[in-house]
Amino acid sequence: MTQSAIYPSTEDLLSPAVTGPGAAAPAVQENAAIPSKLLFGVLPIRRVVPQDVHSVLDYSNGLMVAMAGLASNRREAKIAGAILGASVISVSLLTDYRLSLAKLIPIEVHEVLDYAWSASVIAAPFVLGYTKRAPLAAMVQIATGAATILGSMFTDYRAARGSMQSATQGA
Repeated sequence: MTQSAIYPSTEDLLSPAVTGPGAAAPAVQENAAIPSKLLFGVLPIRRVVPQDVHSVLDYSNGLMVAMAGLASNRREAKIAGAILGASVISVSLLTDYRLSLAKLIPIEVHEVLDYAWSASVIAAPFVLGYTKRAPLAAMVQIATGAATILGSMFTDYRAARGSMQSATQGA
């Protein structure tokens, strides 16, 4: 039974094609029972980026933003890069997904923080005035922020434990 192509039912997610030999790892199969929601609860965008891929991108994007800022000769770019890079890595380390140290931040909150962080990374070179004086750092940070927004829109956010998901599904 298919609920929809965008928001499949649990039965579709646990079909023999998914659970058969050579299919996804057991941890991924367990997560398949906790489906992600529509973007902002309304936008019917197909979520095709797996959560584990998104997790790796969170860490690499944080490093990229930090390194771009720290490689700059402008103090503003260095500070912004270090703070923004450290913030996304910290949030990722504390998010309820498989590649974190502690599962403290619900995945729904992480999704909102992804958009807020991306907007901050895009705005920082303009707000702090280093767009023209540190163009490489600004370009890398703006591109990373834009790519993170796009990637977040298509990420299939799935909680490792699902405590927030189960609480909201009953409501």
